[in-house]
Amino acid sequence: MRLALPLAALVLALFFTSLGLGYAALPPRAVLGGLVGLGDPLHVMVMQEIRLPRSALAALVGAALGLSGAAMQGYLRNPLAEPGLIGVSGSAALGAVLALQTGLAAAFALALPLMALLFALAAVALILLLAGPRGGSLVLILAGIAVSALAGALTSLVLNLSSNPYATYEIVFWMMGSVADRSLTHLTLAAPLIALGGAALLTLGRGLDALTLGEDGAQALGISLTSLRLRLLFGTAAAVGAATAVAGAVGFVGLVVPHLLRPLCGARPSRLLWASALGGAAMLLAADIAVRLILPERDLKLGVVMALIGAPLFLHLIYKTRRGL
Repeated sequence: MRLALPLAALVLALFFTSLGLGYAALPPRAVLGGLVGLGDPLHVMVMQEIRLPRSALAALVGAALGLSGAAMQGYLRNPLAEPGLIGVSGSAALGAVLALQTGLAAAFALALPLMALLFALAAVALILLLAGPRGGSLVLILAGIAVSALAGALTSLVLNLSSNPYATYEIVFWMMGSVADRSLTHLTLAAPLIALGGAALLTLGRGLDALTLGEDGAQALGISLTSLRLRLLFGTAAAVGAATAVAGAVGFVGLVVPHLLRPLCGARPSRLLWASALGGAAMLLAADIAVRLILPERDLKLGVVMALIGAPLFLHLIYKTRRGL
């Protein structure tokens, strides 16, 4: 509770700060009035159709990535694990790239997010097939790495064979990740799936706590590792697949946020789940605010900022892990 209140207050403060930022400065009264449909119709349109979807998606995508990262690190008992490790993010990106390259995205507005989501679910099905019904965490990681490598190779092949430079340009920029220019349609599509995946991941707390005693210890306490793994994969696919479908490839949130909050949550992975969801929302809201303030005249991508933050931390974690061996 001591950590929940400051994190929730931070998310709310960043959310309303994000709502107040835009090409045209609006007074706080116009911002609040526009959100509830009161005041100048132009302000209402700007707030409800432009700023609200962007801010809400930043919070939702960050929560999905942070929660998924904490769940994966708890299950695999590895602080270097994150959603991209099992290939869900890469497969969702491949689906989106195919939608852009084949022209489906131009013919049907929802083709891009739907294709990304479909490929994320297909990745989970392939991982389950490769790992088998009783495969352990090591087999799961290897299957995920294989699926991630395959998705990356196919994405590179699509870009390599592209004959349309404009489509290639659009694909490359989409893969950098952003929540700019998103609409209520994107929010409506992603929110239910992220909520469904998040609910599945939040049920893992007791199992992840038991898993700190080892797989044999968890089974002795009555935890079904098969059920735990299925809920982890389904929750990660739904949450991360929906997030990637609407925001592109935004990495390192699932790695950075649990690492920062773990010292404040103690040794119980269950406490880290909800904290990482709030922390992920706060981090992505802050990053989205930063991309609008640092270079307002340029379209600085959210995924680029997160990579600049996450990559040095990733190297630091690898160095610490090596010293502990």
